[in-house]
Amino acid sequence: MEGSFFAMLSRMKHINRWALMRNIRTENICEHSYDVAVLAHALAALTNRRFGGDVDPGRCALLALYHDAPEILTGDLPTPVKYYNPAIREAYRQVEAVSEEKLLGMLPADLREEYRGLLCAQGTDEESRLVKAADKLSALIKCVEELEQGNREFVQAQRATEEALRAMQIPAVDCFLQEFLPAYRLTLDEQGDRNADGSGK
Repeated sequence: MEGSFFAMLSRMKHINRWALMRNIRTENICEHSYDVAVLAHALAALTNRRFGGDVDPGRCALLALYHDAPEILTGDLPTPVKYYNPAIREAYRQVEAVSEEKLLGMLPADLREEYRGLLCAQGTDEESRLVKAADKLSALIKCVEELEQGNREFVQAQRATEEALRAMQIPAVDCFLQEFLPAYRLTLDEQGDRNADGSGK
């Protein structure tokens, strides 16, 4: 129904991720999208400030916010299923495209093109690459957090996700893994005691 777009987006909080695995803490696609937006912005900023890039961090954050919106209608298909073979991946991509168009149809006609570029992830190659990396980085952080809570269900997922991230050969990603990822293994008090250079007080 036209006019339902934003109400439908608010339902992202009801779609859970990691459905095939035991979770200490359930994660939904709404909070995941926020995390990916923060990480995509950070990767773009690192790319520009430290590696001579010219990427729009704001655009990366926006694309990340909407990157899983079609899952409101499709649900979150677990990665092992989604990438099981090329035929399944292509079929799922077609389902995503239908979902994107259905969501766009919930907007008034004069707003549809404004959101098409977000829902259909129309960014530059570099923006899309950084958003994809941020998505994987968010998954790696989830693995780290679950493992820190003693949940060994995520051992293989952590290994595979980190390998996939390093294989992307993105300097900003390697920088984040070295400089910022270790803090996710710390308690609140330990995080508060770390200086900008990573040392304690």
